Amino acid sequence: MSSLKNWDNRTWLSSKEYIQKFNKFLLKQKKLNKNSNILDIGCGRGKIIGNLYRDLALKNKPFGIDTVNHKDKDRNMVFKKIDALSFLLKTTESYDLILIKQTIHLLRFNQIIKLINICKKRLSFNGKIIILSLDPNKNELPVFSSMKKNLRESLKRDKKIFNLINRIDKKIVIKKFNFKVKISKRKYLQMIKNKFISTLLNFSKKQILDGIKEINLKYDEYLIFNDRLICLSLNKS
Repeated sequence: MSSLKNWDNRTWLSSKEYIQKFNKFLLKQKKLNKNSNILDIGCGRGKIIGNLYRDLALKNKPFGIDTVNHKDKDRNMVFKKIDALSFLLKTTESYDLILIKQTIHLLRFNQIIKLINICKKRLSFNGKIIILSLDPNKNELPVFSSMKKNLRESLKRDKKIFNLINRIDKKIVIKKFNFKVKISKRKYLQMIKNKFISTLLNFSKKQILDGIKEINLKYDEYLIFNDRLICLSLNKS
């Protein structure tokens, strides 16, 4: 799995406003209480599940797994530096919520099938898998030309992933999450430099610098756009 070291580092994704709105949305998709067990696959710094731990006063710390061990990860989770399939094959725990946020696109199709099937086996009786990814039809991320081309191809693949998941489970429920972003151009350019999105991972230093110049000329001092996600909810059976 490709590593994204900067995707939630001091961006709107780690802001208090974003996390509160996202968790409010999440709790509408799956009711949780203090006894709930939560697993976050591709947790990053674990700010989302750390916030859930505090708000719900969970008895057990949620589990977060990722292939990158961030120094500033949330302390209110049990973190494991491991890939998802290896973890799920070893654990005997059952979970009320398995969250897969903006991570599934990093896997191959055969890995996605395996992951969904084993996640279903690890759900509690009324548990849910909740998968979120960029909305491929209404994406507003500010981009430069080569980034736009790569992102378009990536979103086409995302559509194929959604179709694949729909074939695995015909009963999926689809919702949409939207967060209005206002960010300084300076900060957004730093995010591009840090390759905050998987589309940028294979870009050369020159491509990134050229892209930064293009964004600098194309946009005003502040960038305002909607961060739109598709949410897929799957039950145990």
